[in-house]
Amino acid sequence: MEDTLLGLHHITAIAGYAQRNFNFYTKILGLRFIKKTVNFDDPNTYHFYFGDEGGSPGTILTFFPWGATTPGRRGTGMATEIGYSVPEGSLEFWQKRFVDHNVIYNKPTQRFGETYLPFLDPDGLKLELIVSKTADERKPWETNEVTAAVATKGFHNVTLTLENIKDTAEILTDVFGYQLIDQHVNRYRFATSAVENANLVDLVEVPGEGRGHVAGGTIHHVAFRVRDEAVQKHFQEKIAARGLQVTEQIDRNYFHSIYFREPGGVLFEIATDNPGFTVDEPLSELGTHLKLPAQYEPRRAQIEGQLPVLV
Repeated sequence: MEDTLLGLHHITAIAGYAQRNFNFYTKILGLRFIKKTVNFDDPNTYHFYFGDEGGSPGTILTFFPWGATTPGRRGTGMATEIGYSVPEGSLEFWQKRFVDHNVIYNKPTQRFGETYLPFLDPDGLKLELIVSKTADERKPWETNEVTAAVATKGFHNVTLTLENIKDTAEILTDVFGYQLIDQHVNRYRFATSAVENANLVDLVEVPGEGRGHVAGGTIHHVAFRVRDEAVQKHFQEKIAARGLQVTEQIDRNYFHSIYFREPGGVLFEIATDNPGFTVDEPLSELGTHLKLPAQYEPRRAQIEGQLPVLV
């Protein structure tokens, strides 16, 4: 198979309090909690994963809940918005639900021929529910309150805010195989035809706007998807050939990763589809156990004693 990048894999953000983050994404947005683990670089901090039933690439939103963290600030050099695909006719449900749960939101509006509903999570992270103009046949995770008729299908797009889009756009087109497909004022939409969904990246150009600050309520990094480690190695070599610093392949238990900071300042990851989230829990039990990487198992009691208890 051709060495191809397959759209978005996951997006990782920073939250405040773990229980509040868990409640919002599972009980209000209706996502499945697919993995409870720890930050591999800081095992006294949780790493939460939310997604569809099995944590399919393109549906996975992850958080480092840092507790009493300082708020971040959206600005240039960072990813600033996460778009979720939702079914046609669902936005009325979501507006009522946001009112009922005191979620901050703005009324739906149009962009690129699509209707979107912007809102904030409890930490101020900006998200959008978008009725895509292309079919999205992905099967959503359902709850008693959020049925398939209204549930999120997974990512639609991610937005990067930049001082100048030129060099970032070249990474998307020349390295990742994306193409510019539309423009509205200072927003440029890029897409890959390799997959049908979770395949859009918007670049917003705002010369003179202040740099963003990554902390509570902001996006830490954006992960793109490849099939396996061999394809990942191909992209690692392409990135290095452009003079950018890129990490070695890192085992994250559920996927393998490489990281680099694109020229506009956003931290990018390329993550593999394999081995997936059922490598250490059966599908029916995803998210129900604290899973630790092997190097931290000897410290399980101490780690569990320091992490907040979820109820």
